[in-house]
Amino acid sequence: MSRNSFNIDDPFQFESELNEEDRMIMETARDYAQSKLEPRALKGNQEEYFDPEIAGEMGELGLLGAYIDPEYGGSGASQTAYGLIAREIERVDSGYRSFMSVQSSLVMFPILTFGTEEQKKRFLPELATGRLIGCFGLTEPDHGSDPGAMTTTAVKTGDGWILNGAKMWITNAPIADVAVVWAKAKETEDDEGVIRGFLVEKEMDGFSAPATKYKMSLRASETGELVFEDLFVPEENVFPDITGLKGPFTCLNSARYGIVWGAVGAAEFCYRKARQYVMDRNQFGYPIGANQLPQTKLANMLTDISQMQLLAWRLGKLRDEGREHHSMVSLAKRNNCGKALEIARTARDMHGANGITGDYRVIHHMMNLESVNTYEGTYDIHGLILGRDITGIQAFMPRGNDLPEE
Repeated sequence: MSRNSFNIDDPFQFESELNEEDRMIMETARDYAQSKLEPRALKGNQEEYFDPEIAGEMGELGLLGAYIDPEYGGSGASQTAYGLIAREIERVDSGYRSFMSVQSSLVMFPILTFGTEEQKKRFLPELATGRLIGCFGLTEPDHGSDPGAMTTTAVKTGDGWILNGAKMWITNAPIADVAVVWAKAKETEDDEGVIRGFLVEKEMDGFSAPATKYKMSLRASETGELVFEDLFVPEENVFPDITGLKGPFTCLNSARYGIVWGAVGAAEFCYRKARQYVMDRNQFGYPIGANQLPQTKLANMLTDISQMQLLAWRLGKLRDEGREHHSMVSLAKRNNCGKALEIARTARDMHGANGITGDYRVIHHMMNLESVNTYEGTYDIHGLILGRDITGIQAFMPRGNDLPEE
């Protein structure tokens, strides 16, 4: 490719701006995703199956908690590198990226950020290798976009806490060894309580994690509930200092950042599949791609993808420099997930009847992206977060209340 040629996969050549270390990590993730995950993708989606060996494989390559300090088992990689890993994994399946994101951003990140030194040394190296699997318990059956209204409680007792309540739509729950659980901690039953984080281990009495079955989206992802019935958590399994919604929101911002990159990978897959299909499929003596409508659709896809790539790359640079704001993450998550879903739907349409089959896998991505566009802050909720910063007016809580800072 000449110096000034047009790259139809990377129009503004953002990959050429990557440093050598980030590029090597991206290529490692790409090789693994295409050689090891892609052959499993159809089976995983069709049979609601997550291969348990995937955790160890990712851990061996340093793809879990890549930005975690090496002293705790991570690679010390950049935030950009973490995003590039998410992009390559989600190019295969959003469910596989969800596993990686939860392990890295919603379990390892809070332990690193809020945990005691003993908690870090005990859990992080095992999570980095995939020998332990984690999950993140925030969403409840009746409280999704309003986590401050959670009803899960932890009541102080002796040298620990008694947890009661339930969480729902929890990625990795059925296979998790440890759960980062957010609950209203109370000194007595009558206290109003303050939100704190707890490390719940699967062998603890009173803990169960039933699987959620018959999903039509993220079928290769293990999803379930977390149920706590008079479950005792010792004091050494509690984050000591962080209170309120700042804790879970900080974790969610890290995970949302990975989603920003992951959505790029899913969109790129659908765009390339559609491009190949319209060039290979002949109707009325010509490839479908010779017609105006398919060419315009491909041009629209590439335009959106180039914007998604540059937005993700710039956000990664800002995170590496410590200059990102949570509303930047909301803007990028909202844009990239929404655009990726539009691209997947268009690609499905361009495949005609073949688009509904698993062999072409565009509907696979389309269905996954319906969830990705919803979880960790819906498209509309992120719009309202941005609206608050644009106008200075809070629109999605009772007037007079303040949304906790993320």
